[in-house]
Amino acid sequence: MTGLKGLVRGVVPVPVWRFGQRLAYRLGKERYWYGPAETSKARPRRLREGFFDLYCRGAGLDIGHGGDPLLPDVRGWDLEDGDAQYLRPLAAEQFDFVYSSHTLEHMADPAVALSNWWRVLRPGGYLLLYVPDRELYERRDRLPSRWNADHKAFFLLDRDDPPDTLGLVPLVDRLGSAEIVYARRCDEGYALHHADEPAAGEYSLELVARKRG
Repeated sequence: MTGLKGLVRGVVPVPVWRFGQRLAYRLGKERYWYGPAETSKARPRRLREGFFDLYCRGAGLDIGHGGDPLLPDVRGWDLEDGDAQYLRPLAAEQFDFVYSSHTLEHMADPAVALSNWWRVLRPGGYLLLYVPDRELYERRDRLPSRWNADHKAFFLLDRDDPPDTLGLVPLVDRLGSAEIVYARRCDEGYALHHADEPAAGEYSLELVARKRG
């Protein structure tokens, strides 16, 4: 920690610093303030499709919920809980489903993050991933993101496109014990009103994978 940030951290009391971190994180979730966040936007579609009955039974973990949890009783993991790339100190195989919406693209190493998200999932459980589709959301093929400076990777459904884009299906396949139930583009309500604004509606890739025993 260097520069002005390090100087401020050195003089601000720890509780105040932590409160400031949480506040900054909440303010950074800009969509949460003026419209539905990504999980909420997908909820009507998922209800129609039986998503919750099929894949969200038992104990669940919602990584990076940002105040918009998948279900009211799911366990949340967010910035204040620690580094989502490692999920320390969560034990292995304790959740029946692990869900993450628009978080994997923020991880320094998405492959390492997925290996740890997979680690805490029980055999027979489901990994539920929801990430921005590069073509619908970013509408460009190289970093930085047009809409979020913290994005560290883009995603396509089924192919890598170096240096900045990962294929979601190949990434999950590399886990080695994943049975992909489905992987698809979700664009319900998608509308591009202006080239200099993010699109409305869903602009994401959704993948469900079952952990083989």
